Amino acid sequence: MGEAAQTRTPETQLFHDVFNASPIGIAVENLEGQPLFVNPAFCSFLGFSEEELRNKHCVDFSPREDAEKDWALFQQLRAGSIDHYQLEKRYFRQDGSLVWGRLSLSLLNSRPSPLVIAMVEDITDVKRAEEARFRHAAVIESSDDAIAAGTLDGIVVSWNAGAQKIYGYTEAEAVGKSITMLFPPELADEENKILETLKAGGRIEHFETVRVTKAGKRINVSLTISPIKDSSGRTVGISGIARDITERKRAEDKLREYERAVENAEEMIAVVDREYRYLIANRQFLKLRNMTREQVVGHFVHEVLEKGVFEAVVKPKLDECFQGRVVRYEMKYNYAGLGERDVLVSYFPIEGANGIDRVACILHDITDRKRAEEALLEMNRTLEAQGSLLRSREELLRVFVKNVPAAVAMLDRDMRYLQVSDRWCSDYLPGRAQILGRSHYEIFRDMPERWKEVHRRAFQGETLRADEDRWDGQDGPHWARWEVRPWKTAEGAVGGILILAEDITRRKQMEEALSGMTRKLVEAQEQERARVARELHDDIAQRLALLGIDLAQLQENHPDLPSEVLNRMHELRQRTEGISSDVQALSHELHSSGLEYLGAVAGMRSWCREFGGRKRMEIDFTSSGVPNCVPSEIGLCLFRVLQEALHNAAKHSGVKRIEVQLREKSGEIHLRVSDAGKGFDIKAARQGRGLGLTSMQERVRLVNGTIGIESKPMGGTTIHVRVPLGSEKLSERAVG
Repeated sequence: MGEAAQTRTPETQLFHDVFNASPIGIAVENLEGQPLFVNPAFCSFLGFSEEELRNKHCVDFSPREDAEKDWALFQQLRAGSIDHYQLEKRYFRQDGSLVWGRLSLSLLNSRPSPLVIAMVEDITDVKRAEEARFRHAAVIESSDDAIAAGTLDGIVVSWNAGAQKIYGYTEAEAVGKSITMLFPPELADEENKILETLKAGGRIEHFETVRVTKAGKRINVSLTISPIKDSSGRTVGISGIARDITERKRAEDKLREYERAVENAEEMIAVVDREYRYLIANRQFLKLRNMTREQVVGHFVHEVLEKGVFEAVVKPKLDECFQGRVVRYEMKYNYAGLGERDVLVSYFPIEGANGIDRVACILHDITDRKRAEEALLEMNRTLEAQGSLLRSREELLRVFVKNVPAAVAMLDRDMRYLQVSDRWCSDYLPGRAQILGRSHYEIFRDMPERWKEVHRRAFQGETLRADEDRWDGQDGPHWARWEVRPWKTAEGAVGGILILAEDITRRKQMEEALSGMTRKLVEAQEQERARVARELHDDIAQRLALLGIDLAQLQENHPDLPSEVLNRMHELRQRTEGISSDVQALSHELHSSGLEYLGAVAGMRSWCREFGGRKRMEIDFTSSGVPNCVPSEIGLCLFRVLQEALHNAAKHSGVKRIEVQLREKSGEIHLRVSDAGKGFDIKAARQGRGLGLTSMQERVRLVNGTIGIESKPMGGTTIHVRVPLGSEKLSERAVG
C-alpha cells in the first residue's frame, strides 16, 4: 500500500482523497454487482466494514421488492441498453434497521474491463419527514372535525372533508370566501375579536359558539384557532378546528331539565356517591328534614341520618345498589316536626366513567297508606271477635271507609259503591258528586278484564295485592299499588269487596326519569368519549406529527451538529412516532369510527383484529345470522361490553387466545366472550371496581338485555349477553 501511494500521480492522489472524504457513499462494482472498492461514507451508511462489504452482493442490502427493482435496472445497464439510472430504495444496516438512500449508478466504459460506480445519498430523514407530512395530511383529510386555514382577513384558503360534512359547503364553494358566511347575524362582531387575538400571537382554545350551515341550520361548535407563523415568527395566517357539539349541548340541556324536575318533585330525592356522601338533595328532602342544602350536600349520610339507622339499614341497601341492582324497601323514620313516618325507599344505580359510582334515592311517604291498612286489619279483627253482637257491621265499615286517610272504596256484590274515602274521590273520581249507588264498571267503562277477574276472586274469599300495576288511561299511563279483599256480613257471608289503592304514578315517573338519567349519562359519556377521541386524533396527534416534522427539519437543516446530538434527535423522533401511534390507538379505543361506518358486526370484527394485533393475541371472532344494521343503541352496547370483556381477558386471564361469538337466535342477539385462562372470583369482583362488571350490567340493562358471567379461579371465564332484537322490545324501559 505504501509503494502504491508513492507511485500515485497528483491527479490520482486527488481522486483518492475525494473518494475517501466524500460525504456521499461511493462503491465501485464489477458487472456482476460485486463491490470492489467502497469509501468510508458507504461503510458508515450501512454500518459494515470495507472488508465485509466486499464479500457481499450489491442487492444483499435491500428488502426483496427494492432489490428486484435495482437488479432489473442493473441488468439493463450491463446489457448496454442504458448507461445510468437513479433509484430511491431502502437498505438494511448491520443492526437490522432500515434506512433510505438515493442511488445513482453509472457505467464506466472507458476502462478495458467496464466497471460500475454507485453513489448513495442518505435520504432517511427526508423520507421520514415526507411520511410524517403525508400522515399529517391524512389526519386532516380523514378528520370528522372541520379543519380550515385562512388569511388574516378571514378568507378561506383550505377546507377539509370534515368542514364540508359539518357546514355543507364544498371545498370549491368555501375557498376564496369569507369565513363570516358561517356567522349568524347577532355574532357578526365575533370575527374581529378572534382576528385581533390571533394577530397578537394568541390562541383560542375550545371556544363554544354558534355557526350557520349552508342549509341555514344553526349548530353549536367548539373552536380551537391558532396563528400560522413563518420562519421569522410573523403571523401570516390562521388555522382552525371546529367540532360540532350540538348533540352534546342538547344532552346537557336534558340533564338540566332533569335537575329542575328533581328539584321541584314532591318526593324526597337525593344522590349519594360511593363514599356515602350526598351529592344532590332536592327541596322536599331538605324541607322534611328541616335542614339547609349546606348541611346536607357534601356531608356523609351517617352525619345526616342517625348513625345506627345508617349502619343497620341504609348502608347494606346502598351497597347492594352499588353492585348494579335496583333496591326497594320500607322503613320507619323520625322527621323533625313530623314525628315517625313510614317511608318507601327506592335506590337506582347511576353509571359513571368508571362504572356505577352514584346512587339516586327516592323516598316516598306511605304513612297514610300504612295506617289505613293497619286500621282496616284492626277493624276486621274487632268485627270478627265481636261477631253477631254487632248488628250494624256494615255501617261500621262505612264509617271507617269514609274517614280513612287513604284511597279506599267499599262495594257490594253488584260492584255498586256503598262508601268511598275522600282520598279515593280526589285520586280517581275528581269532580264527581254522586257516587254512592253507582256501578264501579259504569264509571270505569274501560276496566281491563284482568281487574274484573281480581274482583271475582275476591268475591270468592281471596285477598289479592299488587305492589306495582300499570294501566293506560286517556291522559297517559298510570301506576297504582292496590289490595282487594272481601268484607263479610254479620252472618259471615261475603257482602262485597274493599279496594285499597295508592296512586304511585308520580313515583314511577320519577323512577323512570332516574332510569332515563342513567341512559342520558351513558349517552353523554359516549359523546364525551367521541369528543376526547377526536381531540386526540385531530389535535394531539397533529401536534405530535408536527413535532416529528420539526425534529426532522431541525436534523436536516443542521447536519453539522455533534453526532450525539443528532442521535438524540433521532431517538426523540422515534419516541414521538411511537407516542403518536399510541395516541391513535387510544383514540380508536374511545370512539371506533368503524362501528359507525361499517355497522355493528363488521365494526366489532375490525376492532377485534386491531386489538389482537396490539396485544399480540389471537381473537377468534365468528358471527352467524346477525344483521349488520342492528339498532345503534344495541350495537354500541355490545361493542362496549366486548371492549370491556377483551380488556379484562387480556389483563387478567393470562392466555393468548380468546373466542368471540356473535349470533342471532329466536329474535335475540347473543354475544359470548370466552377464554380458558385464570378466571376470577365473581363475588369478590362485584364488590370491587376493577373489572367493570357493573358497568357492563348497566349497559345491558338499558337495552332490556341480560348478562351472565361464569368464572372460577383457574377455570376460565365466559361472558354471555342476550339482547332482544325486536324494535317493540327496545322501546320498553325496565325500571327495577
